[in-house]
Amino acid sequence: MKPATLGSIILLIAVPALTGLALLRAAESESTPSSVADLAAKLESGEITLTHQSGPLGYLPSLLQHLDISPASQLLAFSKTSFQAAIISPKNPRAVYFNDNTSVGFVPGGDVLELISLTPKDGLFFYTLSTERTAKPLLERRDAVCFSCHVPQSKGIPSMLTTSVFPDPTGMPLFVGRVSPPIDHRSPFEDRWGGWYVSGTHGTQHHRGNAVVPKSNRPTDLETANTPNLTDLSERIDLSRYLTPASDIVALMTLEHQTAMTNYLARLSPSTSLPGDEVSTTGEIRDDLIDEVVSYMLFSAEMPIREPIEGNTMFAKEFANRGPRDSKGRSLRDFDLKTRMFKFPLSYMIYSDAFENMRPSARDKIYRRLYDVLTAKTTSPNFAHLSLADRQAILEIVRETKPNLPDYWAKN
Repeated sequence: MKPATLGSIILLIAVPALTGLALLRAAESESTPSSVADLAAKLESGEITLTHQSGPLGYLPSLLQHLDISPASQLLAFSKTSFQAAIISPKNPRAVYFNDNTSVGFVPGGDVLELISLTPKDGLFFYTLSTERTAKPLLERRDAVCFSCHVPQSKGIPSMLTTSVFPDPTGMPLFVGRVSPPIDHRSPFEDRWGGWYVSGTHGTQHHRGNAVVPKSNRPTDLETANTPNLTDLSERIDLSRYLTPASDIVALMTLEHQTAMTNYLARLSPSTSLPGDEVSTTGEIRDDLIDEVVSYMLFSAEMPIREPIEGNTMFAKEFANRGPRDSKGRSLRDFDLKTRMFKFPLSYMIYSDAFENMRPSARDKIYRRLYDVLTAKTTSPNFAHLSLADRQAILEIVRETKPNLPDYWAKN
């Protein structure tokens, strides 16, 4: 099996001896089911089934409906960074749909739909669903196969990775002499979205999306004419083969942030065996890993937005409407998109079941570190981007909307 990916969301797995087996055994014993696991069980028992739609979409609309994933989250990746690479191209890109804990990959004409799910206690699980119409469609776990053959680059822990490549006119990534770092909210705007379609407006800010490299002997020279600020992809793709006509820039930015946050939560799940450099001699999570996670959650080193960004779907509105909101109507899911990504820069993933169910010692340390930052008890330069007003607003929002906070978070 070739590496399983979601568009340019690439699963990278390192497998030291017994790591994969240990994760599987933990998951098969006392794991808390994810929404995908619940759906898989209900399909197996016959409690529910999926509806197959005629045409290229097949089970996709029904699957997304059962997983509570909005079609407005659709992203389109045309780089050949998937085990379905043979049928992916700029004319037939791979669609990715996502919510806070699950991503679904779909290629028109593909044999399977691919799913990656962040579970409450066991990190990331992987599934496929055959696109062939059948009386009893079933989700198939693919963890063991994926664990056995992925590139060893993530310390033995299943991970997701958003990439930006230099694609040739067929979508094949070109080797440019270096490995592109993962893309997230800290990445320069001009380094993002190579191999992706990007719809929406962003002013004069440049990115790599919507473009290919016409000459392989000049692998970093993208043909960028007519690629910025696209709001209509109909001249590039047969949009009738997809659920929506867009690959929304705001959804792309959201997924980039969420992917790295998902990986942190997967690393800190109770069933994950952390490498020695992340655990102290007493078995505690090292403070530098906690600081890394908290810095990411608070958008330290976020790349500033120089001009307003606007998507061209209902994604931003639907995402924000998922709340929760405090008594002043504020939410961690409210976008800014003028100078930074969110109005209140603390990751909305703090509400996830995976955060709530991570290793208690890690969660306790993260809560304490967050509280110290938000109450200005720390003067670390990592958090200089947060004004006193930012800190107070975030503190108030979390106090009102996050259950099970430590007692010391209560208002004095």
